[in-house]
Amino acid sequence: MLTEPLPTMLDVRKAAVRGANVSGVLKPLDLQRFRALLGADEGTISVEMAFSRDEECRYLIRVAIEADIVVMCQRCLEAMPDHISCGNTLAILWTDEEAAHLPKYLEPLMAGELSCNLWDLVEDELILAMRPFSYHNMEVCKMKIVAFTDPVPQQVTGEDKPNPFKVLGQLKPGNKH
Repeated sequence: MLTEPLPTMLDVRKAAVRGANVSGVLKPLDLQRFRALLGADEGTISVEMAFSRDEECRYLIRVAIEADIVVMCQRCLEAMPDHISCGNTLAILWTDEEAAHLPKYLEPLMAGELSCNLWDLVEDELILAMRPFSYHNMEVCKMKIVAFTDPVPQQVTGEDKPNPFKVLGQLKPGNKH
């Protein structure tokens, strides 16, 4: 199991030329945009990155992320554990023209400088991999939802309650009282 923190910045060109592998662990507290989507700050995010160059001399990053996090159940609004597993192959680019000629099986990663912020990269991948809505199992949610529901009101019999439409019967043509 990984225990070392993931480096924040890395020169992606040098890493790709060397064929470097970088791995590490992050906490949800490290990723502020991702943290805002979570139900709690607990959890671990394990990241493995393999840098390389392909036959067309493109700089590539293969990213694999495993995250155990806490999200909010959208049905009962209680915290629940969740697991995200995602992977992607990114081509590191510096211009829009390079992006326009990129094959469909590669995702573009626009790098403005030599160094790339790995934490931002991981955060973007996690946000894209998150499910839009998280739910507990229905049996678990039913027990929690019952605690928030109002008791069923008692039915009032029709004899005790006057009919509000009785007045409308007087307005009908041919009905004279």
